[in-house]
Amino acid sequence: MGGQEQRDSGVGGPHPLEPTAHEMKAMAAQAMERIARFIETLPEQPASDMDGAEALARALSAPMPEQGAPLAPILDLLFDRAAPKAFNTAGPGYLAYIPGGGLFEAGLADLIADAVNRFTGIWAPAPLLVQLEADVLRWLCGIVGYGPESTGFLTTGGSLANLSALITARHEKLGESFSDGAMYVSDQAHHSVLKSAKLAGVMPDRVRAIESDERYRLRIDRLRDQVAADRRAGLTPFAVVSSAGTTNTGAVDPLDDIAELCAAESMWHHIDGAYGAFFYLCDELRGTLRGLPRADSLTLDPHKGMFLPYGTGALLVRDGAALRAAHEATADYLPAMPHPHDFYDPSQHGPELSRGFPGLRVWLSVKLFGTAAFRSALCEKRALTLDAAARVAALPGIVIDAAPELSLFAFHLTWPGASRSDEDAATRALMQQVTARGRVMLTGGVAHGRYLGRVCVLSFRTHQAQIDALIEDMAAAIAAIRPA
Repeated sequence: MGGQEQRDSGVGGPHPLEPTAHEMKAMAAQAMERIARFIETLPEQPASDMDGAEALARALSAPMPEQGAPLAPILDLLFDRAAPKAFNTAGPGYLAYIPGGGLFEAGLADLIADAVNRFTGIWAPAPLLVQLEADVLRWLCGIVGYGPESTGFLTTGGSLANLSALITARHEKLGESFSDGAMYVSDQAHHSVLKSAKLAGVMPDRVRAIESDERYRLRIDRLRDQVAADRRAGLTPFAVVSSAGTTNTGAVDPLDDIAELCAAESMWHHIDGAYGAFFYLCDELRGTLRGLPRADSLTLDPHKGMFLPYGTGALLVRDGAALRAAHEATADYLPAMPHPHDFYDPSQHGPELSRGFPGLRVWLSVKLFGTAAFRSALCEKRALTLDAAARVAALPGIVIDAAPELSLFAFHLTWPGASRSDEDAATRALMQQVTARGRVMLTGGVAHGRYLGRVCVLSFRTHQAQIDALIEDMAAAIAAIRPA
């Protein structure tokens, strides 16, 4: 029995973990055929398909096999059964939450990174590959207006970036004794900010949720008053976390005003720009995001604004020395190779030592497309959003609660005599019925006590046809839900 026949039978040859070049090419070809078919049919796939998902998940669970199996039926399971029962986050009709997209070229980068399997946790074992990641961080810093002294590290997403930002802020502003430290967030902040505060040692009774205004933006007057009150109480205000695009309504806090207050009060200003910071690439949105380059630290997610696969986040810090001081460590077992001071070392700037090589997916995508392609796509999503918001606002009974500051807007459904509970129920039903039609997926959330529907345009595959489908399906659903 030949090597490939042995592998297809699930028996394996004398070294089953070491496929030949021919076998690797054959496996890659099988996988590539399914991947290409999946991506090609994304526009025809439903925007969400969760029917029977729970039962199928239970049926799918199995014990660890003793013997291997052929690749073909495993691919069938993944592509025919598992992947379809999900939110179609890669599809053009995904207007829910804040989509990722998943550039195919980034998948190639991951294949290369995983196959080459170099250790990039520190500089010494793979200096040239680490330099590629250092270049990526320099590019990201340049996008948001940070200078040459800035740096950062790539993360799995905004949650880890927010955590390390608060650890850095605590280290810089409070030192080793931080029990009296107080930090400030908007009442619209992402839940990861509160989780990060707790993990960083800042307990809930030291985190102040500041009221947001009618546009869901942090109120600078309330922030100023709370900081003063905490100082009178003997606490040490040390950090403010603002948002460049909240999840529920897309609100952008008054970043420049907050920067002014933080400078006056010697507080650290961290911006959670996981969703919105990349819109700084669009000239027309520089005013909306004014103050972004003044932040001490910034979270941004390339798996949002650069359309990369999930698991691609970043933390940038304007003073790179502060980030390093909060994270650096060493040990006798680490390589003793010389490390020039002017070269970037990931382990000295973030919490991880062993890690993947996330920098390659960003580096390869930018090299292949150039910054202009990403700028153009983001500006297109902004234009599509403005069109969608105007047309949604014209539908019967729609009230726009949060106009689009970037590429997300929020609304609710009403009619004469409707109560708040009526409106909440009707808006929920609107989200469900539009999604059930299969062409686009919408979701909602609660802000200021009201359930709001929302549209978020951020997939590189979303174009005018999906906006037209959105309007048609919303109009039909509203006609079925709203009393005559």
